[in-house]
Amino acid sequence: MQIIKDKQIVDDTWSYVAEDAELKAGDICVSLARWKQDKQQLLAHAGNVGVRIGPADSVDDIAPDLANIQLIELDFPDFADGRLFSHAWLLRGRYDYQGEIRATGHYMTDQVFYLSRVGVNAFSPEKVEDLPVVLSHLNDFTVKYQNSIN
Repeated sequence: MQIIKDKQIVDDTWSYVAEDAELKAGDICVSLARWKQDKQQLLAHAGNVGVRIGPADSVDDIAPDLANIQLIELDFPDFADGRLFSHAWLLRGRYDYQGEIRATGHYMTDQVFYLSRVGVNAFSPEKVEDLPVVLSHLNDFTVKYQNSIN
């Protein structure tokens, strides 16, 4: 599968590991609940580790661990919930997180430009055929009136 990262279409090397699934080799992403439960095991994992957070999660819960987390996935359950925009801004602005922040789930392509302004640098659309559309929306506006993370 491919994603958009840093305004380029690239191959996705990450896989999400469900709550009850065994950890596998390679770059894996787990839920915040699993991170809290299996943190020591995940810190010893032989690949990169990411954490998936939802709107109701708090980035404060992972702030002390950000140096050990290479990917934060923002999982949009629907396009009407804007809390993940705030999570991205907090990760970049307050906690100076330098890793990948990826939007996944049910976000609208019209939101991509605004997500990039708050620090999201990767996008995983639901359908691979949407990659060019998502990529084009990163350049929706040439003039920016507000300050942003980027």
